[in-house]
Amino acid sequence: MSATVTEQLPPSTETGKLQVMHLKRYWNKSILKRDGKLAQGSMQEEWTTDTTLLTVLGLGLEQTMVYVYQETPSFEEFENWIIDVSGLPDAEKVSKFNRLFTGDNAKGDTNELDDVLTSDDLDFWEQNGYIIVRNAINNEDAGQTVEAICKHLEIDRYDSSTWYNDHPSKQGIMVQLFQHPLLEQNRRSPKIQRAFEQLWQRADIWVNTDRVGFNPPETLKTQFQGPRLHWDVSIKTPIPFGTQGILYLADTAENQGAFTLVPGFQHKVEHWLNSLPEDTNPRMQNLYALGPKPIAANAGDFIIWHQALPHGSSPNTATLPRFVQYINYAPADKNDDREWV
Repeated sequence: MSATVTEQLPPSTETGKLQVMHLKRYWNKSILKRDGKLAQGSMQEEWTTDTTLLTVLGLGLEQTMVYVYQETPSFEEFENWIIDVSGLPDAEKVSKFNRLFTGDNAKGDTNELDDVLTSDDLDFWEQNGYIIVRNAINNEDAGQTVEAICKHLEIDRYDSSTWYNDHPSKQGIMVQLFQHPLLEQNRRSPKIQRAFEQLWQRADIWVNTDRVGFNPPETLKTQFQGPRLHWDVSIKTPIPFGTQGILYLADTAENQGAFTLVPGFQHKVEHWLNSLPEDTNPRMQNLYALGPKPIAANAGDFIIWHQALPHGSSPNTATLPRFVQYINYAPADKNDDREWV
């Protein structure tokens, strides 16, 4: 990484017409990486700031990188694209985010909502590394979100002849749908937010803008493609505290492509890693030998899990598709610059 290149990056306080700090710096870094002038893994210490920025703008990480890498926009074009995709940024969010760079960053107002997780829930979390928040959104909102996904994919929820059509938004069971009023409403569920605040033990956390999922039943021609059990973070120990979450938008049985994890593995991962032969790739091991559990739950239920747990989807051998939305909260100062293992 060239010191000259990084020294030429604009400071985070420099803004454009949207008046969002760090945006110009993020755009400049992305263009430099796209052109091979900045190493892909460089400036990892700014990763959480980058992702929090996208949260403020209501943008998905993947959709943003695809646009930048395919179009190589000017900064003005980048700001215009943001407006076209997600609208003008929320002024309150922008003000709160900008305070991260002006030295006027409070830890966040105390949330006056009642606790969502009981002491028994928190004990279960400590032991198992996951928790189910029941009725995080209501059935009507869950059903309407399913209909929005079906409309986007041009499918009929109950007509299997439509489920396997090609669509540019499909990436396996992932669907590249990020912006929709219902998706944003679900992200702002008070129960979901409060549960994350309790787990993080702080109120200054930000919700991400992630995609949705559609996992139809397997057929002879269409087999489950994953993702199978995996980690989304470096497993260089100690693995720091971090969360991930998935919202069930329809009732989901264990055999219906249910989300699957290894309960309690946050307490075992270091011992397991140390027990492997030298030069073994942990990610290539049979993680299903660790005792995975498929999580059945109802429409509107929300599952939060510790990032140290191996997790993934599962083959759908039922008769109806699985519909989900991915949602997570994290503080802006959560940094993880460990070596990737």
